[in-house]
Amino acid sequence: MTHKHGHGRERIQFANTEDKQEFSKYPTKAGRRSLSRSISQSSTDSYSSAASYTDSSDDETSPRDKAQVNTQGSSDFCVKNIKQAEFGRREIEIAEQDMSALISLRKRAQGEKPLAGAKIVGCTHITAQTAVLIETLIALGAQCRWTACNIYSTQNEVAAALAETGVPVFAWKGESEDDFWWCIDRCVNTEGWQANMILDDGGDLTHWVYKKYPSVFKKVRGIVEESVTGVHRLYQLSKAGKLCVPAMNVNDSVTKQKFDNLYCCRESILDGLKRTTDIMFGGKQVVVCGYGEVGKGCCTALKALGAIVCITEIDPICALQGCMDGFRVVKLSEVIRQMDVVITCTGNKNVVTREQLDRMKNGCIVCNMGHSNTEIDVASLRSPELTWERVRSQVDHIIWPDGKRVVLLAEGRLLNLSCSTVPTFVLSITATTQALALIELFNAPEGRYKQDVYLLPKKMDEYVASLHLPNFDAHLTELSDEQAKYMGLNKNGPFKPNYYRY
Repeated sequence: MTHKHGHGRERIQFANTEDKQEFSKYPTKAGRRSLSRSISQSSTDSYSSAASYTDSSDDETSPRDKAQVNTQGSSDFCVKNIKQAEFGRREIEIAEQDMSALISLRKRAQGEKPLAGAKIVGCTHITAQTAVLIETLIALGAQCRWTACNIYSTQNEVAAALAETGVPVFAWKGESEDDFWWCIDRCVNTEGWQANMILDDGGDLTHWVYKKYPSVFKKVRGIVEESVTGVHRLYQLSKAGKLCVPAMNVNDSVTKQKFDNLYCCRESILDGLKRTTDIMFGGKQVVVCGYGEVGKGCCTALKALGAIVCITEIDPICALQGCMDGFRVVKLSEVIRQMDVVITCTGNKNVVTREQLDRMKNGCIVCNMGHSNTEIDVASLRSPELTWERVRSQVDHIIWPDGKRVVLLAEGRLLNLSCSTVPTFVLSITATTQALALIELFNAPEGRYKQDVYLLPKKMDEYVASLHLPNFDAHLTELSDEQAKYMGLNKNGPFKPNYYRY
């Protein structure tokens, strides 16, 4: 029960003294307002400084026009700001905590250097997690030069930390298309150093070396590729009889497919959407295009938060899986008008067309979880009758003449890496797989691998998984001799035939 007092603050009667003490801890309304203001202010401050990858406004000079040197006097790199190296080093140290498999790989191979003599040119997302992989490869004896496979996903401070330790790295967040190819070229084309291994994510580096430096391409001992898109390009080369080096398809190894594509997307899709749009998912109508591993992960997460999810599929088997998991399988053009969110994860092109974008309702959010930015026809939106409004980093409102807005995230590029971060642990699994694939191809005796695309040997897949089990204090059961004989298995694996689907 309350009584008004003359000076405006309500006098409140309490049932007991504890309630009164509890209440008096909180400031008055005016005080509360300023308190909440100071809290929100400090959280935005710390956010922008703690994550420099959200902020590209600090300096508009292109890194290509800056003369920078690291403390050893080397200028064989091109990053946003070498002064951020110390901050980047801390990010890498945090990532190392959750990437124990790579650290144990370093320890195991300290004596013998399985990559001594390897000259690896790499093109991946440049994040703290990749840095742990690069530094592991160097610890195993390799020399590395590195560039970014995505113009938005580079953590500037991490690139600086790598450049500071002497890794020639050419990458910054927010590169132009021209910068992107320039960086790749600077990695490959350097005096007195020629790559003999390629680690690629998306196939752009492989494509560039193949087209521009055929003599380098022919001498490479092996290519390791980790994305659906890049693997597809390798198979195309192979089919045309133009692949003159062995390549390892890491994307389709079980440890990459199941963990990076399924579990990682399950955890990072919501993060990317929340950070960019602050959306509430309960009751939202969402369509996910493609029900492969990435689509499955996205749908699981969205459904758990109460979104009404439907899927599109071309493959009857994946479509039937979607039905069994409780999702309606639809055609995009039939449901596009009702959708609040459209997410693509097919690895294909023109999955969302201009005609469908025209029919979307006001406020519809459109984004892509596939590797390439080809799934949404973004080019068609850059036309004179539409207005682009940059709302915040990685968020554009596209405004139609009648005032309708569509919210486009990361200009149709990879949502989780462009707009949020990805769980470190899952990247440890992928990175360990990549490291082992490089060791395998580099050390393979003449003739073991022909000029073709190979899957990672299952024994290695199992080894990667076993390196990550100690994190969970997981204890494997061992087969007895009798059991192994009964199953027709070697006690040490591999435990499944190659055609087994996990």
